Amino acid sequence: MNDLVSERFLITVGGTREAIDPVRFISNHSSGKMGFAVAEAARDRGADVTVVAGETKVAPPVGVRVLRGVSAAEMHAAVMSELAKATIFVGAAAVADYAPANAADAKIKKDGRDTMTLELTKTPDILADVSRNRHVGLVVVGFAAETNDVVAYARSKMEKKGLDLVVANDITKAGAGFNTDTNIATIITRDSESEQPLMSKRELADQILDAIIELRRKIARG
Repeated sequence: MNDLVSERFLITVGGTREAIDPVRFISNHSSGKMGFAVAEAARDRGADVTVVAGETKVAPPVGVRVLRGVSAAEMHAAVMSELAKATIFVGAAAVADYAPANAADAKIKKDGRDTMTLELTKTPDILADVSRNRHVGLVVVGFAAETNDVVAYARSKMEKKGLDLVVANDITKAGAGFNTDTNIATIITRDSESEQPLMSKRELADQILDAIIELRRKIARG
């Protein structure tokens, strides 16, 4: 199947690490499995694929171009430098919302302290900046990993960030979320919702790509 042969995907994958000092960091449980599944599926359907990967627990698929962006700021810079070449952006990475305001140059010692206070500052909002800087024809896809009111929060994210499609999943459900080979999701566009039952992340990736193709057709029809 080569139904995406004319598309150039730019996909963010994995979690970011925000340094506290040279030893410690703030991160999350993202493995990169879902983002890499989308990259693999897009490659198999003929697309040109570039991945900007943070920290991942699995190897990237062969046949895709991989750039590294470990911190939110590094991932943001890599995405913005590649965005003009893309026709479809998929923000599958779990990007930290906040990072330490002043990372220490040397390991922070306990020195008998029972507590430590970190000042955090907001990180660049990759999805919002991609949407704000979109060029004609770019489709912007986001993910929303939630624990409650999943669809409502996903639709709010779509509106706030100007997204074309959101993949929402309840990470509290068995078989869904981080570090699993399966997922359960709702694929949301501005005028539709499609609930996807438990399936492999690769199977879900193809469902997401089908939804992107259908969105392209709707845009073409006006």
